Amino acid sequence: MGAKLKIAGWISLGAVAGALATMQLQATARNALSPLPLEELQQLAAVFGMVKSDYVEPVDEKKLITDAIAGMVAGLDPHSQYFDKKSFKEFREGTSGRFVGVGIEIGMEDGLVKVVSPIEGSPAFRAGLKSGDLITKIDDTAVKGLTLDQAVKRMRGEPNTKVILTIFRKSEGRTFPVSIVREEIRVQSVRAKMVEPGYAWLRVSQFQDRTVEDFVRKLEDLYKQDPNLKGLVLDLRNDPGGLLEGAVAVAAAFLPKDVTVVSTNGQIPESKAVFKASPEYYVRRGGPDPLKRLPEAVKTVPLVVLVNEGSASASEIVAGALQDHKRAVVMGSQTFGKGSVQTVRQISAETALKLTTARYYTPAGRSIQAKGIVPDVMLDETPEGNVYSALRLREADLEKHLQSGKEPEVKDPAREKAREEALKRLEEEAAKQSKSAPKPLPEFGSPEDFQLQQALNRLKGKPVLVSKTLTERKPDQDGETN
Repeated sequence: MGAKLKIAGWISLGAVAGALATMQLQATARNALSPLPLEELQQLAAVFGMVKSDYVEPVDEKKLITDAIAGMVAGLDPHSQYFDKKSFKEFREGTSGRFVGVGIEIGMEDGLVKVVSPIEGSPAFRAGLKSGDLITKIDDTAVKGLTLDQAVKRMRGEPNTKVILTIFRKSEGRTFPVSIVREEIRVQSVRAKMVEPGYAWLRVSQFQDRTVEDFVRKLEDLYKQDPNLKGLVLDLRNDPGGLLEGAVAVAAAFLPKDVTVVSTNGQIPESKAVFKASPEYYVRRGGPDPLKRLPEAVKTVPLVVLVNEGSASASEIVAGALQDHKRAVVMGSQTFGKGSVQTVRQISAETALKLTTARYYTPAGRSIQAKGIVPDVMLDETPEGNVYSALRLREADLEKHLQSGKEPEVKDPAREKAREEALKRLEEEAAKQSKSAPKPLPEFGSPEDFQLQQALNRLKGKPVLVSKTLTERKPDQDGETN
């Protein structure tokens, strides 16, 4: 990355559900730390001894120490975390975009796991699973009652092991078992297509190791299909973030060379850095610049960026940079508001510490921590309005969230009121239906995607159905940690 930061690990910029990372800031300030608080450490040792000797049953010493470390870090903010062996393995899988499983993108419907899309070339793809299939059982375990995360863990496993999925295919009205052998899956974090002549849609669902390469390849394909693109929609909705270098590269693809993409500021000198739209800030050591393959037209193609409450961290960096440089019109709803940087420091071969070390700022110097990016044009989720948006968690809803560090903060009672009203509407909707689930939102990029259609209208100079209810959220801080 840049000259001010030496690569030694990862900097994480993901949201709550699976924060990702790129590199580690050198902790050269360690020698300047104050002396250790001996009295408090003696208290810690005394508690350890009491638990070890007096607890109702024997306890594992290593587990006690691990739990103490995890508790210490968890008390800081929602994104600092101690990684034990298992969680560190899962973290690295998320960063690499590789895991061992069956190869499906999934969601939930009526309490069952829904196949959103089988990953091309994966075991699930070869077994004939289709979009819309519902998984009712994983081996002998019924899916009803499992969380999405629990279902994912049951479908993942070791390479070359077998899992039996029981599938209900609504279009055929039948249930049948499918035996699938797990293998390593490479997640496709970028999708793209021509939505109509002259206009393209490119979605980044997460910033991972291969995102920049996939992003460049998809853009190349779009320009091969139509060298004279009239407009492009960059879809960052529900993108939880990821690798900082990926965010810098995606922003740099559309911006003039050497302009600022993002800056960071924290306690140690190495956390004070500026990242620019230049290869040295996103190209990996010794590698070629993938953006060189893109046509010059990418720098000037009319651009709309779609965001929502699920757009966090690295995706907020991209949206903020393109907005500050007036390169794109940002449309949708106010983003998640995760404006902090996590440094991952490896403690042993199998454990690590993810620690919040800096806040990041848009090119205009805006801190979006606990606030988010405010779109230029507010859009509802559907023509009928919003149901789900008020229910989504955001940074300011998280316990012990970091404050913005910039401006005086006030609580926003309208947020809780909107959430209560959304819950009431969902309950009323459920009461009208024989089944309890409300109608799910259309798939991103589909012809029924209302926000995408409004983005296309903007690119074409047609009228846009702007939200009549969405307004800018004010920072939710009042001098206390909420």
